[in-house]
Amino acid sequence: MGVERNLPVVRERKLAILKGDPELCAQQKKAGKLLARERVALLLDAASFVELDVLNADAGVVTGYGLIDEKPVYVYAQDFTVKGGSVGASHAKKVLKVMELAEKTGAPLVALLDTAGARLDEGLDAMNAYAMMAGRVSALSGVVPQIALVLGPCGGTASAVASMSDFVVMSKNASLFVNGPQVVSTTAGKQLTLDDIGGPGASMRSGMAQLTAETDEEAIALARKLIGLLPANNLEEPADFSADDINRELPALNAIDKLDDVRDLIKGVADLGDVIEFGEDFAPSMVTAIGKIGGTTVGFLANQAGKDEGRLTVYGCKKAARFAAFCDCFSIPIVSVVDSMGMKISSAPQGELSRAGAQLMFALSEATAPRVALVVGQAIGMSYAAMASRAASDIVYAWPGSVFSTVTAQIAAQLLYADEMRSAEDPYAKRAELERRYMDDVADAVHAAKAGYVDDVIEPAATRQMLASALQMLAGKRDSRPAKKHGNMPL
Repeated sequence: MGVERNLPVVRERKLAILKGDPELCAQQKKAGKLLARERVALLLDAASFVELDVLNADAGVVTGYGLIDEKPVYVYAQDFTVKGGSVGASHAKKVLKVMELAEKTGAPLVALLDTAGARLDEGLDAMNAYAMMAGRVSALSGVVPQIALVLGPCGGTASAVASMSDFVVMSKNASLFVNGPQVVSTTAGKQLTLDDIGGPGASMRSGMAQLTAETDEEAIALARKLIGLLPANNLEEPADFSADDINRELPALNAIDKLDDVRDLIKGVADLGDVIEFGEDFAPSMVTAIGKIGGTTVGFLANQAGKDEGRLTVYGCKKAARFAAFCDCFSIPIVSVVDSMGMKISSAPQGELSRAGAQLMFALSEATAPRVALVVGQAIGMSYAAMASRAASDIVYAWPGSVFSTVTAQIAAQLLYADEMRSAEDPYAKRAELERRYMDDVADAVHAAKAGYVDDVIEPAATRQMLASALQMLAGKRDSRPAKKHGNMPL
């Protein structure tokens, strides 16, 4: 067998592979980027990485498995120092192996992307490699969490593969694009850079990326934190240990007139105030975030009333619908914080706006994960139907002074009390009085509770403990739905 004779040869080959090309490695470092194996070492717990197919170095990708906070994770990292991390048949073969193992073992998958694109010399084989990787990402969707860390160029079909992941995290050196800057500049008639069309800022504003960071190290730290909040797979039972007092009160909330920033409330109810917000610069009137309440991972959907009255926009609905669908895939409870004057008022054709609202209603009504709605202000029209109705929620709480209505108080007063307004000496003062009467006597939370549409009107200070209690009771929720392959979301 010749083990003694061949072992030094294997060791020498592996050592040469691990060292890499000194000149190309220096270029990578000069660009402010870590090497592929450095990235993997930073992502995983110390000395936990087990590399697979290390001798297949020409594939341009490092693959294997390890631990993040002692949780098993599979990983692949494209190596830009080997043929630009370009994708071909051998590259895809290595990646598909770890994807298959992630599915078999129920472990999350983290992709570290840094690629020049397809291997042109392989022709259609390279495009088929991309297609096979995309197909596997699709098959894993909803089975194990998938995080794409974009740490360099990621163009063409590669950008589509990245966006199929559950979350995309980008560093400042990253770019996500379909057409390069030369093509786009020619079409636009002005000079545009890669950062203009596909950098982290542009990708956040378009909704392609959910998180950004300055450096590789910071991006990887975000991925580690996110993995710690997520279940390993769609069958894992949620943990319920919390270092925070489940009955912790928020007394300052009893003294406010309205929320200035809903993110402060989310941090207040979350364990230790620790949350991750996704897509902060994309559709800012809708906040999506993840954290824990009483040790249970929770997804937050929240209207930001300070942005366009919290109205539902096309992109806001899409952002919330996709996040709700992700949460439901892994039975992560959804807490909807509602304070919205309804759909955005626009002179544009209404079909797209209506379809986006339908997507949000579809996602939340289809979800079988525990759903708790908290109305902290206005729940008008579509915002009520999509986020706080019985179809979208298992439990509905409201703060005192909340308003539930099909239309705004201004419109309702004009329609219901037109005669009183016309006969008033001061129509403007009368209008304000009638609007208050409508909100107090017809559309307030107490009336909604009397009608059974609200389970309780709670003290704002007790919000955390009420949410925690509801989530605890809904932990054993079982929903039976009609047998079907899947629903047809109005995309």
